[in-house]
Amino acid sequence: MSTTRMTRRATLFGAAAALAAPALARAQSTDAFPTTETAIRDQVPVRRNISSFSQQNWQDHFEKLGVGCLLADITSRAVHYWGADGSYKLYPSSVPMTEELTRRGYTEVVRKTVNPSWTPTASMRERDPTLPVRIEGGEVGNPLGTRAMYLTWPAYLVHGTHDTRKIGRQSSSGCIGLYNQHVEELYELVQVGTQVRLL
Repeated sequence: MSTTRMTRRATLFGAAAALAAPALARAQSTDAFPTTETAIRDQVPVRRNISSFSQQNWQDHFEKLGVGCLLADITSRAVHYWGADGSYKLYPSSVPMTEELTRRGYTEVVRKTVNPSWTPTASMRERDPTLPVRIEGGEVGNPLGTRAMYLTWPAYLVHGTHDTRKIGRQSSSGCIGLYNQHVEELYELVQVGTQVRLL
């Protein structure tokens, strides 16, 4: 019985070694590293959206920290949050589809809701007459996700979304969208009166 086990092990190890041999030979060969490629320092740089992952300072956008500050950077599609204690969070977000739907400037959080209901605006229904009059909170298809934070500007919110494809894209009708797990975390941190800037 032990002879059979050794034979099976030897066969498996032998097969693995045979499969790995070409890869090892290529790795040891000088052909594995191209010699005709242009050096990186001489290549044209590729523009990447790295600003969404760069930490910002609240002092660059707000005069005081207050109960907290929220910066929605529409260009980099990121939401930055600073708590009253100076804590910092960064989240990827969705942003408005067009510049016409985009509002920029200073506002604040005036209300918060768990499982918000959604009522499309008149302009949304004009663009898409098939939209329902209202979707209750928690219902399938509700575009506000599990949490919403309302701003002083009517119909502008920071909210969650069930459609995760929207995050990181120009996909909203004016609101700032977050993954549900992120908006749930942020919802617990943000207080009514939190300063907001859409940049």
